[in-house]
Amino acid sequence: MAILLPTLLPTAAAAGAATPDGASAEAAKGGIVWAPCEEEPSAECGTLTVPIDWSRPQGPTIDLALARRKATDPAARIGSLVINPGGPGGSGVEAAYGAPDFFTEELQRHFDIVGFDPRGVGRSHPVICSASLYNQMPYAVMTSQADFDRWSAYARRLRQDCRARTGPLYDHVDSANVARDLDAIRAALGEEKLTYYGISYGTLIGQMYAELFPGRIRALALDSNMDHSLGVKAFLDTEAAAVEDAFDEFVAWCEHESACALHGQDVRALWERLLAKARSGQLYYPGVTDRPMTEVQVLWQGVLGTEGPAWQLLSEMLRALDGGPLPEWVPPPPGRQPVTGEVAELPTTILCEDYNLRVRNYHEYAALLRSSRRLAPDMRLNPMPIEDLPVCLGHPTTNPQHRLRYTGSAPLLLGNSIHDPSTPYVWSADVGRQLGPKAVLLTYEGWGHRIYGKDECSTVPIDNYLISLTVPPHGFRCPVGGRADATVKRQPELWPTDRLPWGGPRVSHD
Repeated sequence: MAILLPTLLPTAAAAGAATPDGASAEAAKGGIVWAPCEEEPSAECGTLTVPIDWSRPQGPTIDLALARRKATDPAARIGSLVINPGGPGGSGVEAAYGAPDFFTEELQRHFDIVGFDPRGVGRSHPVICSASLYNQMPYAVMTSQADFDRWSAYARRLRQDCRARTGPLYDHVDSANVARDLDAIRAALGEEKLTYYGISYGTLIGQMYAELFPGRIRALALDSNMDHSLGVKAFLDTEAAAVEDAFDEFVAWCEHESACALHGQDVRALWERLLAKARSGQLYYPGVTDRPMTEVQVLWQGVLGTEGPAWQLLSEMLRALDGGPLPEWVPPPPGRQPVTGEVAELPTTILCEDYNLRVRNYHEYAALLRSSRRLAPDMRLNPMPIEDLPVCLGHPTTNPQHRLRYTGSAPLLLGNSIHDPSTPYVWSADVGRQLGPKAVLLTYEGWGHRIYGKDECSTVPIDNYLISLTVPPHGFRCPVGGRADATVKRQPELWPTDRLPWGGPRVSHD
């Protein structure tokens, strides 16, 4: 696989040098006043006021939304565990609402579980744009220089519109700024050091925190890591290879497992048939009759069906799209959809400020797609970054890619599955190397996006680390049973409906 070596850029710590260490706590205004949440009265909600621009701590502010579930055993309480479910655009408030169904009872005994909506997301002053302009978004995949020019002009208009509607926060939603917010949350919670669990894009928040505040970490568990060192080609190449690998695993499962709705059929031939039908404008998603499916929406099936993984449901959905019966539950249509109302939220802005995805013209863009296609002959590409890349054309990157630098003494725990379609295993492996010997990588030799909750072997070490600061040895791996056995009996059947990995059953240790 051809990997483009990233250009070395200033680190987040260097970029934030204008703000003295410790200013996060000092600049946050007031504390957190907790009260029962209107949406979820069994949880407590509150807000914390932070500066929009951390280099101007006395300047304009926003309120961050938080939710908390208190430790179930006050006598065993260790402190606060701050969580983030990823995205970008995932709601930590809603993750805290769902914490009893996600975290083990043992972890809930010891920690107040605190989630927050990052700046620019959900209840924390979201990035908003005109719905009418958002609904004019061109098709994600460009096929000519004219398409590229059209997208560039549209991205510029969208950026101007979103900045005008969002206000000054628009230019300050990158993950380094969120890490400073996280330190303000830590201080407001009364914690001397941070205990944190983040999934997917939430790992980037944790990585930035490790750079900016290396001496303030108690425990940092990063599940299914982003790699913030990758240039655009390496980013797309590794994503394409990962989603193809996950699709290969699904096909192999169908070949060996009679429960697969496509067992005994040529799954790859059926897949190609669906893609061709989408290209011709003749494929419709169940229940959606006003517009045909795009090829990218078909590819989304391959991502969403392998993130859990939800192989059984994926096989039933592909059978239905090929003219067979519908499954008992049909997920919402995948990918970006038209929005109603006056405004649309655009958390993609966060990605644009964290990753310089610069492509100068269609010639460069087409070369990137050809490279993805070589690595992913069935999946072609991973639709997640392909949908986001055009939106980021011309967007300033305030927290550009760089290799991580961690100077703290606290051990860090990383985790990833071998067959993750969304955050490739190679990303976590590389992040571990960047963070150095204090970082331990927990390898789950199974499938899906997110390893916590998959089985005891991939969950108990994370619990032990967060509770007692015990880390597994370097090179620790969690084996699983045979392909069919592991999937049917252990893997939760998840189908993300909002592009986020949060969810899954609580693990029982009885």
